[in-house]
Amino acid sequence: MISKKTIQKEIQFSGVGIHSGKNVDLLLKPSSSGEIIFRRTDLDNLELALDPKKIKTKNSTYIVSEGCKIQTLEHLLAVLYMSGIDSLIIEINGDEIPAMDGSASPFAQAILNAGVRSLPDSKKSIKITKSFSLDEKDASFSFSPGSDFKITYSIEYDHPAIQKQELTLSLNLENFIKEIAPARTFGFLKDVPALRAQGLAGGGSLDNAVVLDDKSVINKPLRYPDEFVRHKILDLVGDLSLMGSPLIGHFKAQRAGHGLHLKAIHFLLDNPEFWTYI
Repeated sequence: MISKKTIQKEIQFSGVGIHSGKNVDLLLKPSSSGEIIFRRTDLDNLELALDPKKIKTKNSTYIVSEGCKIQTLEHLLAVLYMSGIDSLIIEINGDEIPAMDGSASPFAQAILNAGVRSLPDSKKSIKITKSFSLDEKDASFSFSPGSDFKITYSIEYDHPAIQKQELTLSLNLENFIKEIAPARTFGFLKDVPALRAQGLAGGGSLDNAVVLDDKSVINKPLRYPDEFVRHKILDLVGDLSLMGSPLIGHFKAQRAGHGLHLKAIHFLLDNPEFWTYI
């Protein structure tokens, strides 16, 4: 039996939103509710439950409800999922989770330091029982039965510092913290004007992203030679957490992104014949 979990004590973060460019305070509070609740302290404590039906994507994963949104959820959600935390109040006084250093490590280390405790309620895992593939232009996402939580991610960029990268990992908390959480978000200098014209990347900097010019990485060194594909795995873990249960199966993504991740999640939730609770 797997128990639901929360954190032992409150954890506070402050930082800038990578897209909004605004400073924001974030407070994680222990809860025994059995679910993850966002609370907008700047909007009369308006509460938003983490519901896949209210999730949208645009260069990040965000939740929209009752006229407000909270964006860039994926790094924090990835850490909560890998830590087994599914009961939490997340208080925030803005519309974006702070970027920190562009990775999930600050969240992971803070939760390790605070500690995690089990709750009386138990939870079920989702085990993939049938394979399926979704295709979208030159991208694809598939899932198949497996004995653990495994991800294969493949990316390809026409850039000397990236080119083609692929990585397969069976993930647990230990190797997630070591191999995936430190991988930072990345972006191309040439794309910044267009992104900012769309209200994105307003807080992006050399302090919270790996930035590439036409030939190389501007802010070397990389944390891993293949940091780019590792960050894509981080994003996928955060998005898959929206399933609401621990996952058992092999999830493969090729040239995918948040939008295709979310389509796969909706497909699974709408087609329970491809999985079973255990």
